[in-house]
Amino acid sequence: MSKSRPPLIVIAGPTASGKSALALECAKAIGGSIVNADASQLYSDIPILSAAPSRQERAIADHRLYAVRSGAEPFSAAEWASLARDEIADIHAFGGTPILVGGTGLYLRSLLDGIAPVPEIDPTIRADIRSATVADNRQALVSLDPEAADRLGPADTTRIARALEVVRSTGRTLKDWQAMKAGGIGSDAALLPIVLSPPRDWLYSRCDTRFGAMIDHGAVEEVEALLAKHLDPDLPVMRAIGVPEIAAFIRGEKARGAMLSDGQQATRRYAKRQSTWFKHQPPPDWPRFSDPLDGSGAMSRALELLGIGR
Repeated sequence: MSKSRPPLIVIAGPTASGKSALALECAKAIGGSIVNADASQLYSDIPILSAAPSRQERAIADHRLYAVRSGAEPFSAAEWASLARDEIADIHAFGGTPILVGGTGLYLRSLLDGIAPVPEIDPTIRADIRSATVADNRQALVSLDPEAADRLGPADTTRIARALEVVRSTGRTLKDWQAMKAGGIGSDAALLPIVLSPPRDWLYSRCDTRFGAMIDHGAVEEVEALLAKHLDPDLPVMRAIGVPEIAAFIRGEKARGAMLSDGQQATRRYAKRQSTWFKHQPPPDWPRFSDPLDGSGAMSRALELLGIGR
């Protein structure tokens, strides 16, 4: 641990991997403050479906950036990173240890590595690109940013569109902009990271069990209240895992069994995407912890990996 840099614990990994439980154990052991890095848990509308910490858990330790905004007002990664920087600085100012926990990889990367200062994209250019086929966009990208075209898969619709709109709107490639990242705090703190990467079968079973429990504990009523607000269906809160499936059930478009099955499948798919991201994106020296956290002694071993005794 560097004496000149304050500590920052980072607990990352896919949904249902046990991040929140580990963060709470860390906070209990050292008196730390937990800072949310999960996009869905920012919204006050979906505490059940986002698996937000309960009132009892929040009473045990200081929790920050949970349920801080209505889903009608979406967060950007840059806005979240700015708020998280302020919270972490405040915790450090009082001699505490922030425990950053979440599965939104873009948020973590934006905070630790900084954000590329890409200007606002011309709306006309964005609309033109988003209405084109991925094949046409990739062909256009080959001539304007061949390196990006070569790096991205032919079916990577979102990233191809992003690379193309940036180079068309700004005249510079996304890679050029990313080289100018600013505002990252990764080098200002003594990072104590851990990436949870439990076995896939165990994780999927947890996903299925948890979504079923959400349904039993009020998730349908939660989505009913959300739908009553008549929000834009493209808002992130309306696309959160479980919301579209439950909304279809409420509208009579799905039977209860199909809703449950589809919600579980959506959760597993999300966990798979997160697992893939965390397998490749964090620095290779970040410890990966593959033991299921409900196993004997697993929590103690995870804490020891973070340098925390129990």
